[in-house]
Order: sequence, then structure tokens, then C-alpha cells
Amino acid sequence: MAKILSVMLGLCFSLTAIAQPHAEHLLVELLRNPLGIDKASPRLSWRILSEERNVKQTAYRVLVASSFAKLDRDEGDLWDSGQVFSDNSISVFYDGKALKSDAEVFWKVKVYTNKGECDWSAPARWQVGLLYYKDWDKRWIGFDRYFNTDDHQAGYLSARYFRKEISLSKKVAKATAYIIGLGLYEFYIDGKKIGDQVLAPGLTDYTQNVMYNTFDVTEQLSGNNHALGVTLGNGRYYAVRQEKPYKVKDFGFPKMQLQIRITYTDGSKQTLYTDNTWKGTTDGPIRSNNEYDGEVYDARKELQGWASLGYDDTAWIPAEYVQEPGGKYESQINRNMKVMQDIKPVSITSEDGKYILDFGQNFSGWVKMRVQGARGTEVTLRFAEALQEDGTLSRDNLRAAKATDTYILKGDEEEVWEPRFTYHGFRYVEVSGYPGEADIDDFMGRFVYDEMETVGEFSSSNPLLNQIHKNAWWGIASNYKSIPVDCPQRNERQAWLGDRPTSAYGENFLFDNANFYVKWLEDIRLSQKTDGAIPDVAPAFWRYYSDNMTWPSAYPMIADMLFRHTGDVRVLQDHYPSMKKWMDYMRARYMNDKGIITKDSYGDWCAPPATIEAGRGKSADKKYPNPVLSTAYYYYLLQLMADFSVHLGNERDRADFLQQATQIRKDFNLQFYNQNGGYGNNTLTENLLAMYFGLVEEGEKVKLADRIVEIIEEENDGHLSTGVVGTQWIMRTLTDMGRSDLAFKLTTNKTYPSWGYMIEHGATTIWELWNGNTAHPQMNSENHVMMLGDLLVWSYENLAGIKSKENGFQTIRMKPEMIEGLDSVNASYHSLYGEIASNWSKSKSALEWTVSIPANAKAEIYLPTKNLSAVTEKNKKLQDHKDIEVLSEEAGKVKILAGSGVYHFKIKL
Repeated sequence: MAKILSVMLGLCFSLTAIAQPHAEHLLVELLRNPLGIDKASPRLSWRILSEERNVKQTAYRVLVASSFAKLDRDEGDLWDSGQVFSDNSISVFYDGKALKSDAEVFWKVKVYTNKGECDWSAPARWQVGLLYYKDWDKRWIGFDRYFNTDDHQAGYLSARYFRKEISLSKKVAKATAYIIGLGLYEFYIDGKKIGDQVLAPGLTDYTQNVMYNTFDVTEQLSGNNHALGVTLGNGRYYAVRQEKPYKVKDFGFPKMQLQIRITYTDGSKQTLYTDNTWKGTTDGPIRSNNEYDGEVYDARKELQGWASLGYDDTAWIPAEYVQEPGGKYESQINRNMKVMQDIKPVSITSEDGKYILDFGQNFSGWVKMRVQGARGTEVTLRFAEALQEDGTLSRDNLRAAKATDTYILKGDEEEVWEPRFTYHGFRYVEVSGYPGEADIDDFMGRFVYDEMETVGEFSSSNPLLNQIHKNAWWGIASNYKSIPVDCPQRNERQAWLGDRPTSAYGENFLFDNANFYVKWLEDIRLSQKTDGAIPDVAPAFWRYYSDNMTWPSAYPMIADMLFRHTGDVRVLQDHYPSMKKWMDYMRARYMNDKGIITKDSYGDWCAPPATIEAGRGKSADKKYPNPVLSTAYYYYLLQLMADFSVHLGNERDRADFLQQATQIRKDFNLQFYNQNGGYGNNTLTENLLAMYFGLVEEGEKVKLADRIVEIIEEENDGHLSTGVVGTQWIMRTLTDMGRSDLAFKLTTNKTYPSWGYMIEHGATTIWELWNGNTAHPQMNSENHVMMLGDLLVWSYENLAGIKSKENGFQTIRMKPEMIEGLDSVNASYHSLYGEIASNWSKSKSALEWTVSIPANAKAEIYLPTKNLSAVTEKNKKLQDHKDIEVLSEEAGKVKILAGSGVYHFKIKL
């Protein structure tokens, strides 16, 4: 092989610079040049860029060095992998010398391909975090008590402000700040905020783990004298609602720990840290801050220059040493939230001295306001998702959340303000008390969610399908709040497991959210009880451990998605023991002598009533527990666990899981199959689960399929009747049954219940309920994700034909559904290998399909024709292409295998 690569070397270098394969997009733990990586063996990945076809990596060599100079000299003093003969380019784990806390690490990769050896990549880097608890060798500071600026009875705390001035006697070569600010923080040096993150750090159960953020502050410490400042908000550390301690966890008063590690140009080092020489106050402008209720800001109390040199802090008091949170310290790998987009109002109306702003889009974040008026003028902003018929705010669906921000003017020339430690879910804002005449340009919506790229695009010839996709994007982004919350507007905002088992799968086609969900799986693992129980929400800010199969199924199902889409086996290694413990717990506690899992808590949550009128004015939070659902899910998860066992090399567990599954399948059919060709009560959801999970006996599949179709077409008049559980499987089940046409009909319905019905009634995101416009206010969030089900998965995998077959899209299965009434689909997805695209359009006489496959990947492509000779690729007969392999011609499709590159197929119909 080495001789072959040597011969190919000349070929590679003879290519033009554009065509030559080369490595780019170097990532460490899926991040570009990250700071604070606290893993001993971080994951490295890269993409290969080439305009040639059929480019495959045959080997790689990674160099890791302690300095850029050494790396530039090709000295891998930390690790030289040597030439490794492998096509792995997405999960290579560092295997060099032990890394030290706070160390800088530089790396590059050389790729060998079937087209030859290529140049070294451009260098990349990462900085090691603080690897050990003892690295945080100083103290937490804060105020573990109330002040007269707080409203203890109402549960409101004013923000805490801390500062310290420092002197540096030498020139700084490098400085890194590590900060844990709980619940939320903003960090300043010389009056300037460090970083563009908001509402940081990420939420966790602070008794289990706390997240630190890392910043390079070398430039900020270029002089001799500096001022450090930190503002602390409450977040969820000081609980939003304290009246129900049996339900809501409270962790105490805000607190912080900060250290700045400095290396001087002469090689000496110093560490600055928090101690009782810092000074603090609670008497600042943020009088209260609360995730549900909003922020009160009194500009008259502004502490001008408080985080700058020379500020008079004689009225401040020494910071107090406080108890640490108790949880393990971890570097935050998932990105923080930030203001991702500014949204201008589309209209402003006024009546009785109040203004109503309409932003034209439901989203989450806050409003930035420009105002001028007399000192002490109080401006109030109240947020809502909808309006009443009379044009006033409709806020009943906020439950107990006040969703109100208040700004008190200091009376200067012009004042610009936005809150720091709250957010709202809204489309409309009522502004009262605004001095003078408000102009639409005085307000700006700030869309806030976790910093992540949009990696998927989808459009089609059907405008309604496109709008649903757009609404889905807005709803998903709105609910990324360091955890996947259910809704951003009312007094809930919890990461319900039941909302995400399949939704997370679909979301991954839209957003670069792998680290986000890796973090959430850790939240779930840490919330598990010692006996194996898993909660309904994680982190377990609410003490809900109801025990059921459908909600905690998110744990193994999201692990499965992450493994299949990113190829990272650590997801399985890290969580397999906890998942197995939970499965054993449910079996031991809830399996009866008939082999049925008897415990289910919610049933098919929020399934629609028979008619829109039946749900009018009624609350939908009624539970209908169903052992058909719990037993079906247990069977399905047994198969997932068996698959995990294979990847982890645990053949004994695999055999045990499969044996359990075989027995449960028999027991399930004996207990629940009925003579009408269906299961249980013959609901759509029960039958969908039996079909998709493979519980139905082979000879009964046709009968069950007929029953499913009968329910939809005859009993539901061409509509779905599924809730949270059933909607996760309906589109793929129908497609697997050969009825993608029926799935398309459900997607494009505009009458109740359907996604189109939501849009017809003004939805710009996805509702919590199919009848969210008429349901009881207690249960009609207008910005949820749970009712998306498998719609996004179906759109990308089945309509566009972009599906991972193995190793995180290294082998892609491209088998789009050509449905009558859908004339074109254009979709793309940025996998770890690069962009995968599928753009097809059809007419009466021909289908044209352009496929893009990234380097080091390949695709099994199903061409919708029985006739191989009817296919051309770039005006050349398919069988004349030597780089395309015909695998089979059967079932009305020609199956081919194609390597990387762009292909233009034309098929005569």
C-alpha cells in the first residue's frame, strides 16, 4: 500500500490547485479552535475538499505540537500518529502525551487519498481546560443572604455586582480567564464585556455539575492596571418559583468563581482569582431579574464606570466566601446562547396611551428600546404570543409568568436599553408609559438561542410544506436555551424528555446541534436515581419521576441518532450503563406475569379530540395511560440496546436483549392483537407502533396496514388522530407501507387537525396542540416542537432522500419518494464529511435529479425507473460510466453506488 501511495503522490501534485483534494474544516470536539477542552483524549475531525469524483481517504497522519513553531517544522512533540491506513476522518481521538491544564495545543493533518498524497492542512489549535478539581484551588464568592434591595416575600433578587482592580508588573504574553457564574453572569474587563454570549453559562442541575466558560483575555490585559467586574443574575440557581419546594429545586443565592491564568513574556506565571478582596453590591440598576417574570431596570441606580479603573467603591462591601455548589466542574462544550438575529417590528399601533408592537414572527428573546424622557419615567413592556379580538394582548396562556420588563429612565439625552438576565416568547409587545410619541424604529427584537449553524435547507414545489418547514425552524431555534425547553413563554420552560425522542432527530437535519444534545444526554444521565429511575424533565429542576417508557425513550433514541449522524461511539460508551440500568428498572418494577409493561404515565399526550368543537375551551392536559404504548416502546428499545451492544462488543447483552424482545413480541400479540386487524383499542397510534416497531406477525401486516389506512381515510376523513407519541412515527410508517401519498396528504392538509391548520390560523411556529387556537389557555402554547413528530425526518430522508446508512453519512442512502402532486424538492445537509445535496424535479416526460456527495463518502442511489437505459448522467448513458456501479435492478428502481462528486441524472419517464 505504501508503494501505491508513493506512486500516486505525483498524480496528486500534478492536479490543479482547485481540483487537488485537501483537508479543511478541522474540528476538535466538533468545534473550531476551541478553548477550555477538558477531555483527556478529544475527538478530532476534518473534511476533505475536492472537485474530483470518487475521492476516498486511504490514510491520514496527524501531528499535534505544543507550539505553532514546532508544528510548522513538522515536529509532533505531543503526538505524531504516523501514517494510519484508515478512511476515518470524523472521529480520530487524540492519543499522545498527557495534556496539562491550560496548555495550548496546535495540530494539522495530512490526508492520503485514492488520488494521491496531499499537502498538510492549515494549522488549527485548541486550548486545554482545567482538568482537575484542584486546578480550582481558590474560593467561591457571593452573598448568601438577602439585602434590602431584594423582595424576599416575592422571591425577587436584585443583581449582584462584584469588582476588583489589579496591577500587573510585567508584559503579558498570554492570559486565559475561566469563570463559573451562577446562575447567570456577565464578565467585564475595564468596562468592556468579555465575549458576546448571553444568559451564560448553560443550565445544569448544579448539585451534579456546573459549567465553566473560557476566554482568551490576552489583549484586554495588555496594560499594567485593570479593573475586573462580574454581574450575577439569578437564572435557575435562585429558583424562579420558591413557593413549591417539593416540586421546584432551589440551589441558593448567586455566586461565582473566577481565575485568570497569566503567562508573562519572561516565562513567569501568575494566577488571579476570586477572594474576599473583591467588593460587591446589590444596589445597582437591575432591581429584579427572573426568567418567567422579566427584568426591572432602574437607570437612576446605574453604577457608572463600576467595572472600570478608578471607580469609587467605598460604599461597597467585601465579597463573602460562600459554599460551593457541590456539582462537578466541567468545561461547557455546547455553545452559549447569543443574540443570533435582530428582528424589526412590522407594525406599531397605539390606543389609550399604549402601543402594540407586532414583530410578524413568534420567537424568543427580548426587545431593545430607545427612549428619551424625564427622570423617573417608567416604561413597561408586556409580552404575548397573540392578540385578543379587540387588539389587546392575549396572555392567559402564560399561566403565572408575568413576562414583563420595566425600565425607569435616568433622564439623560437618549437612553438605549435591553435586559440582561431574562427572555420571553412572543410576537407582540405592549409598551406603556413611553414618553412622547413612539416610533417603530425605537424598538428592535433580539432573537436569542444557542449559537449554532443552520446546516440544512429544504424547499419544494409545495408552498405549504415549505412554510411548515420554516415554522419548524423558528420553533426549534426559539426553544434552544442551553437545554431543549418545551416552550419559551409561560412559567414552564422545562426540558421534557417526551417532546424530543424523534424531534431531536429531525432537528439535527436543520441545526449543528450535536454538542447541544451530547450535553443534554449528560443532564439526563446525571438526573437518574440510584435505583435506575429517569425523570420526565432533565435537568430535574422539577422533581417529576413518573416512570413511563415513552418519555425517557428520548435517552436511548437521541443517543442512537447522535451515533448514527456523528459516528461518535463515546455517546454509547458513556450512556450504555445508565440506559441498561433504566431498562432493568422498568422491567423489574412494571412487567407483569403476562410479559406486559404496565406503567405508562401520559398515553398519547395531546391527541386531538374528534372535532375542533370537542376541544373548544377544554384543557388538553389529561392523561390516558396505555400499556400498549409502554410495552411497544420497551420492545423497540430492547432492539436499540441490542444494536448498542454490538457496537460496544458486548455479545452477551445483545443475546439477552434479543431474547427478551422475542418473548415480549409474543406476549404483546397474545395480549393486545384483536380480530379487527389492529391492536389495543384500535387507535391510530397503537397500530402505528405495532407496525413500525415490527411487533405485528408477518402474516398480519397487510391486514394491519389496511386498518391504519382505514382509520386515516374513513374514520378521520383523511386526517391524523395522533398525539405526541403517534406523530413521531406516522410519516415513516406510512411510507414504509408504500403509502407515501397518504403521508403527503396529511402534510398538506389545511383543515383540523394538521400542520396546515395551524398556518391557516396565523401560526409562525408550531403549536403545542392541534387546536391551539381554541383550546383552554392552560394548554395552548403557540411555540412548541413536540407536534412536529417525524415530519422533518420524513422531509429530509424520504422526500429528499438524504439518510445516513452507516458511520455518520459516510454511506448515504438516497431513495426519495416521487409523490404525485409534488413536482420538485431541493434539500441539502452539511454532514461532518461536507455538504450532501439532493435536488430533483419532474415533468410528464422526465425526472432530473442532481446529487452532491462529499469527499470520503459514497451513496447508494435508488433511481425511480425499471429501465436502466432510460437513465443518463451528464448526457452519457449510465452504463457507460466506469465510476458508477449498478448494484441491482428490481422493484421498479435501479440501485447504483456512487462515490463523491456531483451527479446530474436524467430519467425518461
